Amino acid sequence: MTGATPLLEVRDLTVAYRQGGGWACAVDQVSFSVQAGEVFGLVGESGCGKSTVSLQLLGYRHPSTKVQQGDVIFKGRSLVGMSRPELDALRGDRIAFVPQNPTTALNPGIRIGDQLVETTAAHGRAERAQGAAVITEVLKLVGLPADPAFQRRYPHQLSGGQQQRVCIAMALACDPDLLVLDEPTTGLDVTTQEQIVGLLADLRRRIGVAMLYVTHDLALLSQIADCIGVMYAGRMVEIAPTHEIFQRPRHPYTQGLIASIPLIEEQSARKSRPLRGLLRRRDLPTGCPFTPRCDYAQARCAAERQELKAIDDSRAVACWRWREIAPIPAEPPAALAVTRPAVAVPALSVDRVDVLYGAKGRGFRAVNGVSFDIEEGEVFALVGESGSGKSTLARAISGLVAPDGGAIKLRGEALAPAVGDRSRDQRRLIQYIFQNPDASLNPRARIGETIARPLVHFFGMDGRRARTMVADALHDVRLDLSYQERYPDQLSGGERQRVAIARALVAKPALLLCDEILSALDVSVQASILALLQQLKSEHGIAMLFISHDLAVVRMLADRVCVLYGGEVMEIGPREAVFAPPYHPYTYSLLHAVPVPLRRPDKPIQSRGLAEPKRGGAGCVYAGRCPWQLGEICETERPPWREAHAGTRLRCHHTLEDLNARAVSPSARNKEIAV
Repeated sequence: MTGATPLLEVRDLTVAYRQGGGWACAVDQVSFSVQAGEVFGLVGESGCGKSTVSLQLLGYRHPSTKVQQGDVIFKGRSLVGMSRPELDALRGDRIAFVPQNPTTALNPGIRIGDQLVETTAAHGRAERAQGAAVITEVLKLVGLPADPAFQRRYPHQLSGGQQQRVCIAMALACDPDLLVLDEPTTGLDVTTQEQIVGLLADLRRRIGVAMLYVTHDLALLSQIADCIGVMYAGRMVEIAPTHEIFQRPRHPYTQGLIASIPLIEEQSARKSRPLRGLLRRRDLPTGCPFTPRCDYAQARCAAERQELKAIDDSRAVACWRWREIAPIPAEPPAALAVTRPAVAVPALSVDRVDVLYGAKGRGFRAVNGVSFDIEEGEVFALVGESGSGKSTLARAISGLVAPDGGAIKLRGEALAPAVGDRSRDQRRLIQYIFQNPDASLNPRARIGETIARPLVHFFGMDGRRARTMVADALHDVRLDLSYQERYPDQLSGGERQRVAIARALVAKPALLLCDEILSALDVSVQASILALLQQLKSEHGIAMLFISHDLAVVRMLADRVCVLYGGEVMEIGPREAVFAPPYHPYTYSLLHAVPVPLRRPDKPIQSRGLAEPKRGGAGCVYAGRCPWQLGEICETERPPWREAHAGTRLRCHHTLEDLNARAVSPSARNKEIAV
């Protein structure tokens, strides 16, 4: 779309996977280009083909994969026709890859420094002595310590953010022309995500490396990408500069993705709206694949292919009706109407709970003196970075981890520390929904069997009654009865998460423990699950402990919010009160890190360092990282609880007046992208 010779050009790329006795098309005539120094974002739902495209930029072809048509041209050379030795020389040297999961990408048995040296040595870049200097330089480039002690660490001795920085350092070690990043921040908490995206933007400014950034997070992509390509069912449906994509999407699918983004701002003109239906690759029409979900579809759309066509000098779209695509409609946020039973005791009471890992007296204090109540029918959100104690607390409530102190009560009745010591009814009333349904569903059991199993084998229910309850649970999560006969691998990610929710609902619980259940889902699937949870909240009045690091999602669903750091409560109160000044310094840093479409921060709120929480000692647990730290008092004295507005309580040495003066609205913290 420009006159300049691109660094990378993908031309009519068509890739197929072997399926049974034939071939299934995964990528269908995709074309785009990336200029030198440009960040090109590739976005779409799971299964749209974006990761398949990214692997072709490295010349990676599994034996069950073939390029049926098209080409990938890098600096004038075809990658499709390259031999394996030629590709080995190119990969990691001129084109480098940053994976989604650094924990599995790094070798757990090799020290960090040795893994980095290995990368440079593989491409003959330097002798060992000179290579050590290169490693020191590249570690500093990604904001990591370059001293020998750090280089001697193993991957498990690093945080998730540090592991991802090491992967980026490995990718940069040979000074490549292009970085291919495949969901590099998925699964990271919001502050770590902000640091990684800020690092990538800074690297782009300093060394001019081009990037192909693959993600399903449009809001995050708007913070770094110059241009965005939107894929659906293997096809490219829209390409445009970032600001144009967000200001006026021209394809109905792009509009639906943007409308699905949960926004953190109270004054937002619209609310998150899920796309209609789900992406089902088996049921696509021969024409436009988006036809079954499109509000603008006509009869000819299902039968006639719509090609990607340039509509001006900077953008292209695959839709005949692009001129008619209306702006995203403005809708005021809807208040959730919830009728709660009048009860004398809360659904759950957590009183000064401690959880230690390791030997007593020398163990790691994961949760320290946490107290809160959850009322019947209330959604109570736990937010905080990875390692803040959220999941440990949920496991203590469920009985999977025994607390070392404090008390937990369900409807006024004390719960035994271990789940095996609890009554059958207590176990039924607390149900856990895990983050990853792929790992929590039995791949060899049909969906109906999975949902019915706890009823038949654990609660002693007869088969006929169990089948009725399974049907009711599927109806509750908006899945039809045909899903009973399917296996997990026949379902999309969003459908599998709905099944996990149905399995929890079938026991008629009083409390759902929802542990990061949206973090691995596409923005559109996330919106549909969020709408489902809102409906369940309204229809059934079930109390929920909702664990998340996504504050925009929390604001849409929760009634009250508890902010954890280092295993301790920093702030707790009603949702809207927590999202308004005065903020605890840690709450403010979390709010500041939430990506907002079409807004880029001048620079992230930087903590005073990446120090670990001060667990179990004197002073504030946030001391050492707090950007507003007062001085020695924060290091030596426990901060007092302060009562803010609307029942909010926060723990800080700062007065409420000082905190209020320091805070600015998160919606005003960024600059608009220059248009």
